[in-house]
Formats: sequence, structure tokens, C-alpha cells
Amino acid sequence: VQLQESGPGLVNPSQTLSLTCTVSGESITTNFYWSWIRQSSGKGLEWMGAITYSGSTFYNPSLKSRSSISRDTAKNQFTLQLTSVSPEDTAVYYCAAGAFLTCQVSDFDYWGQGTLVNISS
Repeated sequence: VQLQESGPGLVNPSQTLSLTCTVSGESITTNFYWSWIRQSSGKGLEWMGAITYSGSTFYNPSLKSRSSISRDTAKNQFTLQLTSVSPEDTAVYYCAAGAFLTCQVSDFDYWGQGTLVNISS
């Protein structure tokens, strides 16, 4: 299973960050739980949320009010939208896949390479 993140490297404060994860080697509708994880400079990995193979979504409570995860089954992609971003949202964003629903980053089986997103005007 391979995952690849894509999206803008720079977003203005107060705008919406949108990232896409393109999956190959596995259908997002038949297996795995598909998550977004981020890591800010000097901080640990933070699980943001997930979409299951059946399309259900789950979010980190601390980000739930600003996060939305959706999918495009025809393209085998899933997407993260994070609204009202601030410089504190500057981070490397990863998509990842796990065999069960988890927020523990050590449990994920497959990872994308990550994409750096800077929040700055």
C-alpha cells in the first residue's frame, strides 16, 4: 500500500487548508482505516482524524470543530480540510493507514512521506 499527500505548501492565516491523499495498492473502500496525522516543529505526532473503509469519520476532539475528512472513491483518494488555520497549524502533514481504528501513531501500518504546510501571510 502506498500513500501520497498533495496540497499547497503555503496557506494564509484564517483560510482553509486542503490536503489530498492518493492511495495505491489498496482500495479505500474495502480495507483499512485512513487517517491524517501531523507533526509541528518541536512537537510529537498528532492524530487528527480518520475515515473508515465504510466512509465513517472520526476526529481528534481538539480539532473536530475545524476538521473535515472526506473521500473520492473513484479516484481512491481521501481529503483533509482544516478551517480557520493559524501559524500554529504549520506542520508536516501525513496520511496513514491502519488495520483498525486507532489514534496511536505507532499502530499505523502505512505512511505517506509527508508534506510541509506553512501557515503565513
